[in-house]
Amino acid sequence: MMETAAHEMIHLAWGGLPNYMSCHHVDVELVNQIKFVRTAIECGIENLTHTGTCLEYGAISGALREEMTCAPDTPYGFAKLALLRYIEFLRTELSFHHKWLRLFYMYGEGQAPTSLYSLLCAAHARGDKTFDMSLGHQLRDFSPVSEIVTKVVMLHECEAADGVYNVCSGRPVSVRQLIESWAAERGYDVNLNLGRFPIPEYEPLAFWGNDTKTRQALGKHQDA
Repeated sequence: MMETAAHEMIHLAWGGLPNYMSCHHVDVELVNQIKFVRTAIECGIENLTHTGTCLEYGAISGALREEMTCAPDTPYGFAKLALLRYIEFLRTELSFHHKWLRLFYMYGEGQAPTSLYSLLCAAHARGDKTFDMSLGHQLRDFSPVSEIVTKVVMLHECEAADGVYNVCSGRPVSVRQLIESWAAERGYDVNLNLGRFPIPEYEPLAFWGNDTKTRQALGKHQDA
């Protein structure tokens, strides 16, 4: 959670990650989040920005747009979408501005040790000559975490309409290409051991974000 002013808040916190398949997200986290949001609004927050997840969309392939019907197939995605629906109901009772920012994949320093980026860096630090991974042909939408943070703050501060925004690069890239680019940029001498791990069953083979709505909102903000 990051507080930006007396009556504004960007809410990032969510427990139980990165186990996306745990019912903890529905049994515990969703309940806690609902209580927190109502309390925050009743205590005077007037402009609230939340981070959601691309997993709210569910098993949809291709470019994902904000207006698509969501059908999450993970407890995490379900709980996030349920919180968004609750907030939409809450806005019929209480007056506040709200943006819901669906984050796609991020990478950078400080990530969880189980993330691809952290695992690659750790393999290099150990002197490993091979790096175990999936086949790597799945297409995803990756961005440096610094870019995501900048977009989150700018969307919160801009006067764009309340609602849902994809925060992503808008460009699909294969996981294999991404890891190869990381290794090249950092000078890592490592061979990829492809097919060592399966692709998560809850993810379609190819999906990425359509960021048109976000680019339009930020473009207007920068022109103002």
